[in-house]
Amino acid sequence: MKIILTGATGMIGEGVLLAALDHPDITEILMVNRRASPLRHPKLAELIVKDFTELASYRTQLTGYDGCFYCAGISSFGMTEQKYSEITFDTTLLFAKELVLLNPEMVFFYLSGVYADSSEKGKIMWARIKGKTENALNELPFKAAYSFRPGFIVPMKAQQNVRLIYKGLNLIYPFVFPKQTLTYDEITTALTRTLAVGYNKKILEIKDLKLIARQAGMAE
Repeated sequence: MKIILTGATGMIGEGVLLAALDHPDITEILMVNRRASPLRHPKLAELIVKDFTELASYRTQLTGYDGCFYCAGISSFGMTEQKYSEITFDTTLLFAKELVLLNPEMVFFYLSGVYADSSEKGKIMWARIKGKTENALNELPFKAAYSFRPGFIVPMKAQQNVRLIYKGLNLIYPFVFPKQTLTYDEITTALTRTLAVGYNKKILEIKDLKLIARQAGMAE
């Protein structure tokens, strides 16, 4: 499988990337970043795109991929709804629309969040916009589009971009709330299996990701 991955310089994107590099079914990864990553690997290539409105200039590099793990994102803390929407909704759809033109058989995976609001009518700003983004992606003519909503994710030892609060929570959270905790291996295994065989839900909650990862393990 050939994968495009965004958000590799962020915490979750970096973790998914590291797990994807170790996954035997993933043969090539193109990370699309706004700034360079120090990570090097035989499977890995990097494309620096500082302005996603100029994606048309990179069509050759973005063509020929089976899937996209879209892990780019930003916290809504301290942001206006308009600015958060521009980054979370507008930029994501801009990127996705370009990819679907170039790779109509692609499977697109969007990093959403627990409690994202698919109704788009709730009181929580970030949840509404995440839900709006999920819904809009489902309307694009990809082979399939899925949104995954991980909860707490156990940091990988090799990760460089781990927030201090996560390091502290990792000492407690997985033991107190194991059903709400995922590993990056579980996430990447679940996404890779879903890319290969599909899934009967477009929203991949924690329980779905765990179930798919277990199914992948039993199928080996």
